[in-house]
Amino acid sequence: MELLAAAFNAACAVDHDSSTSESDARDSAAGHLPGSESSSTPGNGATPEEFPALADSPTTLTEALQMIHPIPADSWRNLIEQIGLLYQEYRDKSTLQEIETRRQQDAEIQGSADGCPSSEEAPEEDEGEEEEEPASPPERKALPQICLLSNPHSRFNLWQDLPEIQSSGVLDILQPEEIRLQEAMFELITSEASYYKSLSLLVSHFMENERLKKILHPSEAHILFSNVLDVMAVSERFLLELERRMEENIVISDVCDIVYRYAANHFSVYITYVSNQTYQERTYKQLLQEKAAFRELIAQLESDPKCRGLPLSSFLILPFQRITRLKLLVQNILKRVEERSEREGTALDAHKELELVVKACNEGVRKMSRTEQMISIQKKMEFKTKSVPIISHSRWLLKQGELQQMSGPKTSRTLRTKKLFREIYLFLFNDLLVICRQIPGDKYQVFDSAPRGLLRVEELEDQGQTLANVFILRLLENSDDREATYMLKASSQSEMKRWMTSLAPNRRTKFVSFTSRLLDCPQVQCVHPYVAQQPDELTLELADILNILDKTEDGWIFGERLHDQERGWFPSNMTEEILNPKIRSQNLKECFRVHKMDDPQRSQNKDRRKLGSRNRQ
Repeated sequence: MELLAAAFNAACAVDHDSSTSESDARDSAAGHLPGSESSSTPGNGATPEEFPALADSPTTLTEALQMIHPIPADSWRNLIEQIGLLYQEYRDKSTLQEIETRRQQDAEIQGSADGCPSSEEAPEEDEGEEEEEPASPPERKALPQICLLSNPHSRFNLWQDLPEIQSSGVLDILQPEEIRLQEAMFELITSEASYYKSLSLLVSHFMENERLKKILHPSEAHILFSNVLDVMAVSERFLLELERRMEENIVISDVCDIVYRYAANHFSVYITYVSNQTYQERTYKQLLQEKAAFRELIAQLESDPKCRGLPLSSFLILPFQRITRLKLLVQNILKRVEERSEREGTALDAHKELELVVKACNEGVRKMSRTEQMISIQKKMEFKTKSVPIISHSRWLLKQGELQQMSGPKTSRTLRTKKLFREIYLFLFNDLLVICRQIPGDKYQVFDSAPRGLLRVEELEDQGQTLANVFILRLLENSDDREATYMLKASSQSEMKRWMTSLAPNRRTKFVSFTSRLLDCPQVQCVHPYVAQQPDELTLELADILNILDKTEDGWIFGERLHDQERGWFPSNMTEEILNPKIRSQNLKECFRVHKMDDPQRSQNKDRRKLGSRNRQ
């Protein structure tokens, strides 16, 4: 411990000597080279009074520890090898732990505070501090949003619980925020090891099975497994670099510089794999239905204890799950690094590159399915009015379905009308609305259309059961170059609101969106995964946090996911509301930080710095 303190004192003195202000000291500390201490000008070291201020700098402390705490390579490799969880198990346990942590935080503050939105004001913070003082010592062991994934068959644990960390004494010196950051980086590394283990099983147990090779035609095998060997090779190299970083120092300096380099130069293999997903799923279903030998062999392979009861389909989807999760893990790191530091800049760069990869993956999947869908719709349409070309590379379907149109002039409507409504069918694309009537032979006769930008909607006030869920749709300029008005009735309140939201996307919602930058908004977290059934719905993953933009009385929510700002409808029973305004505000603040635009100062710093906290050869 004396040696640690001496090294720490020396590092702080050198950092203070190289700067004239505390903020400059932190910037220079982030860029220190391991051997640069000896080249600094002596004689102007930090005084004891200045020591605490610099002690808050995690990067400076990391460099001090680096001088005396390298760790044997075998120690980290043994840890990686002893991870007993397949990635599917790892991921499920991780997200369930995250959900439970938020529940506990919500319950704790709801039980001790009044839940006022202005909870960030000083008086209430003082009250919170009084309550938190007794609980502050165990804070290190119960780190929020850190995944404790231990089980009887695995030695996987928290970074701070590793024997090497426990015996080093670093936990007595590191600040709580730095410990949280270490845990976040440790989770990224160990989850990559678990992911690589699952990929290896997919290849060795399924893809390279000799019986399976004889059953599958080479083209079927290529579609089913795609370029998974390339994906695994990249994951292996990525994991080896992460392991080397862990071996350098008992306190991990950074991992986002490695993530950035791989996202920018190597993760394109994920785009190739994920873009094949539509054909992969279709081929897999066809093989199960049409080839009994394939179906029987897959069932036999899945029953092997190695697979832990997991189906082949859960292995095939691993790359898409991983690249999405990797972005969230970098977000988790970004929330914990010191602001305006080099590590923050590196994390922002890594996150930006990962966003580009994930976006390209999503676009690849959508492009394959959208093209086929547009061809199918075009074949079903017959135009009674002026023909409109449906197929376009820049067009896709947003929503389709049946509504009821009020018949007869508005002045003649009565409840005694023989048939007050008649069925019509709408196809809403991202740039076009097509209004049809369904005719025999699974065909649709088009009688009107309009550009989506020329649509307006208006909800009717409640006028009794017959006119419930009715809204007005105005086409400012239709296919006949004139204005047209339709009074439409939906089957439920949620269906009406969903149509109105899709037809007029800029229509004001009940609650404000993420872009309003307000520090409180109704929020929910996903507690049950949900797969979108319609184009206007949003697929939810466990632990997703969403702002509520609108909701209906019959159990649907229109939400905006914080980590990617994707919007869509989903059943409310798939989520739990976050009641604590402090947690909602914190979620939004973290989201603003992750998605903030590069400021000019950061751009200049980015040009001057090299990625990583030290020069890498």
